[in-house]
Amino acid sequence: MMKRAHGIGLLSGGLDSALAARVLQEAGVEVTCLHFFTGFCVTGHHSRVGRGRVANPALRVGADNDIRVELIDISREYLPMVLAPRHGYGAHMNPCIDCRVFMLRRAKEYMDEVGADFVFTGEVLGQRPLSQRRRAMDLIERESGLGGRLMRPLSARVLEPTRVETEGRVDRNALLALTGRSRTPQLELAKRYGMTGFMSPSGGCCFLADPGYSQRLKDLVRHLDGAELTLDDVYLLGVGRHFRLPSRVKVICARNEVENRFLERYAEELLSARLVGATGPTAVATGSPGEADARAAASIVARYGRTRTEPVVQVEVRYGGDARTLAVAPAADAWLDGVRV
Repeated sequence: MMKRAHGIGLLSGGLDSALAARVLQEAGVEVTCLHFFTGFCVTGHHSRVGRGRVANPALRVGADNDIRVELIDISREYLPMVLAPRHGYGAHMNPCIDCRVFMLRRAKEYMDEVGADFVFTGEVLGQRPLSQRRRAMDLIERESGLGGRLMRPLSARVLEPTRVETEGRVDRNALLALTGRSRTPQLELAKRYGMTGFMSPSGGCCFLADPGYSQRLKDLVRHLDGAELTLDDVYLLGVGRHFRLPSRVKVICARNEVENRFLERYAEELLSARLVGATGPTAVATGSPGEADARAAASIVARYGRTRTEPVVQVEVRYGGDARTLAVAPAADAWLDGVRV
C-alpha cells in the first residue's frame, strides 16, 4: 500500500488557498499549511496598531477545516526582495512573481524538512494578469525549484500533472479545472463545503497592492538616502496622514485615537507633537528635523485637531528628551496639499 501523500500549502486566509486545501483533504491527502508574515499583511498591521481584536484569517480557516497551520515570520528577509524584485512590480509596488517564488522556496525547505511530497497553492490559471498566466506560472515553478512538485489543485486538470498525480498517489480526477477571472465557481464550492469567514479575494490582504500605500512606499524609498529600510518604516507607512517637508523630513499625523496610541510608541525616539489642552492628533517626524520642521509638525497637528479654526494654537513638541510649547497657526490646506504624500 502506498503511503498517504502529504502536501504543504500556502494559506493566505483567502478563499482560493482555503479551497485548495479542502479539495486535497477531500482527495485523501494529508495537508499542512504555511502562513507567512511579510510585514505587509493588512490584518497583521491592524492587529499591531490595535484596531480591535483581529483574528488571523489563516488560523481561522485552519481551525474551521481541521488544517494544521504553521505561522512563519519572513519579514526581515522579505524586505530586500520588495525593493529590488527581479521580475518587477504589478500595477503598484506588488512584486507578485518574485513574492510567489520567495514563498515557494521557503515552502520547499519546509517540505524537505518534514519529508512531505509536494507543495500546493490556491492559484487559478488566468485569474491574475501578472502571476497567474501560464508562462508566469511555469516560470515560478522553475525558479522555486519545485519542478514536478508544485500543484495548483483548483486548476490542476488544465495543467501538467505533478509527480504525485502520475504516480497515482493523488487522484487527478478529484482535482479541479478552473480557469479565468470569474469567482462564481469558487463561491459555489465554498457554499457546498460550508466555508465562511475568508478574506476578500481582491488583493486586500497585502498593502503592496494598495495604491495609496504604494505611493508612500515609493516616497520613502526615494528619501532613504542610503539608509536601510526597516520594519518600523514599513509599519509607519500604514498609519496616519503623511507629509514630506521641503527639508526631506516626513511628518506622520494620526487620524484617530487608535493611531494616536500607535504613534506614541515612537515618541521617545522621534520628534512628536500634540495639542496642549485640547483634543487632537499626535504627529511624529522622521529623519533629522530642525526648528522649521518642528513648527511645521506643530501646525499640522493644529490643523487636524479641534483647534483648526483658531488663529493661534499651543502645541507641545518633544524631541531628544526636551519638551517645549510652540504657538503656531493651523497649517493651510493649500500648503498641505503641496507636501502631502
